[in-house]
Amino acid sequence: MNTVPKVGLVSLGCPKNAYDSERILTQLRAEGYLIVPSYQDADLVLVNTCGFIEAAVLESLDAIGEALRENGRVIVTGCLGARASVIQDAHPSVLAVTGPHATAQVMQAVHAHLPRPHDPYTDLIPPGGLKLTPRHYAYLKISEGCNHRCSFCIIPSLRGDLVSRPMGEVLQEAEALVRAGVKELLVISQDTSAYGVDLKHRTGFHDGRPVKTRLLGLVRELSRLGIWVRLHYVYPYPSVDDVIPLMAEGRLLPYLDVPFQHASPRILKAMKRPAHAENVLRRIEKWRDICPDLAIRSTFIVGFPGETEEDFGELLDFLEAAQLDRVGAFAYSPVEGAAANALPDPVDPDIQQDRLARFMDVQADISAARLKARVGKEMTVLVDEASRGRAIARSHADAPEIDGVVHIAQGRGLRPGDFVKVRITRSGDHDLWGKPV
Repeated sequence: MNTVPKVGLVSLGCPKNAYDSERILTQLRAEGYLIVPSYQDADLVLVNTCGFIEAAVLESLDAIGEALRENGRVIVTGCLGARASVIQDAHPSVLAVTGPHATAQVMQAVHAHLPRPHDPYTDLIPPGGLKLTPRHYAYLKISEGCNHRCSFCIIPSLRGDLVSRPMGEVLQEAEALVRAGVKELLVISQDTSAYGVDLKHRTGFHDGRPVKTRLLGLVRELSRLGIWVRLHYVYPYPSVDDVIPLMAEGRLLPYLDVPFQHASPRILKAMKRPAHAENVLRRIEKWRDICPDLAIRSTFIVGFPGETEEDFGELLDFLEAAQLDRVGAFAYSPVEGAAANALPDPVDPDIQQDRLARFMDVQADISAARLKARVGKEMTVLVDEASRGRAIARSHADAPEIDGVVHIAQGRGLRPGDFVKVRITRSGDHDLWGKPV
């Protein structure tokens, strides 16, 4: 009697990697493979790797090693797969290695080492495909790759130049997710603002209607779905100004994830970033004039090669002026293949860690003050977890996994995926507490 082949998956890295894992899982299930949660039950294990910084490379290599020890039959994909020799030198017994966003190549490798069943049961696939996220929210990737050449980043060498997905294809996927019960779409890419640039913003079609392949056209269509739509990885281009009124009108979540990275003009130039701190501050002010509820999160690098105390001071001044809601930061570390490795005057690791701590102290006070300003206000939140009369939810200012949450003590009867209006009763350094109204 033939048994159904079983595949396990380890997914590392960012939401874009999680999205790629979802596509692989969906294709596997469409072809009749079973997805299992343990090494012991799997006939073969896929490891979707990250390779952005050295710590992620080490984590990926450790995960591959664990999968080999526990199972023995391993196929590797993802960003680190673009540097196959690194994987094969460390783990020569892996069955195959592919690069990122390579579902077809992954499936070819799976077929070679674990033949597909003869009768795939496509009716076992949920309407929105297999997801690693809870049922009520999902990531929607609108493009792959990036046209920028930031000196600290190797993403273009791993994922290539910008390739935007056709508008109709993106919107069909979004509608399928909504039909499957998704209440929040998190729009992701390497550079969301640049959507459609590679296609020269040509006209696409959806439901027989022409739609320009650009960010504004996309979010206008997504806003018709009646769910939360959240934008990630947005560069502060003038084109972003056009979507802020949709946020002010309540058609789009008033939230932007904008990776500023630094504020010193000298360091931004060394990073080859497409932004200038003074222009950014004026743009933020303009955005908030139009949409006062706008929440902005960002990421920064401290201790970049050549960063002086004066440069760092400019970064702290920027934080105070920008008053960002959510911020993440990390100390610069060399990435194999990055142009920044050749820059002079590396910053001593002890100085890096001191600056990182000072940076986070300044931002902690800003974040806490912005949260405190919400006490006494009413907000609509989306429930993520609920049990024993309590619930954990998120507001418009909170993306899953990376931002804070709203704790609801009187949450009896609430379920994940519910929208509920709460009055905020207190705040902490990262989270809010509220009661249903």
